[in-house]
Amino acid sequence: MSLLPSLSGLTNGAEPLPWLITSGQPSVAQLQAAQQAGVTAIIDLRDPMEARPFDEPEEVARLGMSYHNFPVSGGALDDATLDKVLGVLRAQAGTPTMLHCASANRTGGPLIAFLILDQGMEEQAAVDTAMRAGLRSAEIMEWGLNYARTHRR
Repeated sequence: MSLLPSLSGLTNGAEPLPWLITSGQPSVAQLQAAQQAGVTAIIDLRDPMEARPFDEPEEVARLGMSYHNFPVSGGALDDATLDKVLGVLRAQAGTPTMLHCASANRTGGPLIAFLILDQGMEEQAAVDTAMRAGLRSAEIMEWGLNYARTHRR
């Protein structure tokens, strides 16, 4: 079952895996629709200081979903952040989850690393998937690829 159709108007919304939605900033109505579609966790890659039209952690809690915030910003792309994002993705694997930032660009690094390390996808296929899901930054692409290359089992 596809989750994405129930989230109309989601900025750069994509469903790179049957249980994972990547997107730009969801609205309150889209978070409600995500919860109704079965999403149990929201992974937010935005810095808490970025302007938002509502209190996302409060809204996610009100809806009974778990909220995880791991700020991703240029110049601060480190393994520790990817470790945290991947930890939640791995714990949620198979359970409807939303991974978002403001535009879906920042979701690309964690998505690439997860697709390669946990889904066994080839590098180019992972990059192509992340680009279809909103990745636009070469720096974020390299972050995900470098992490995957140094953390292969």
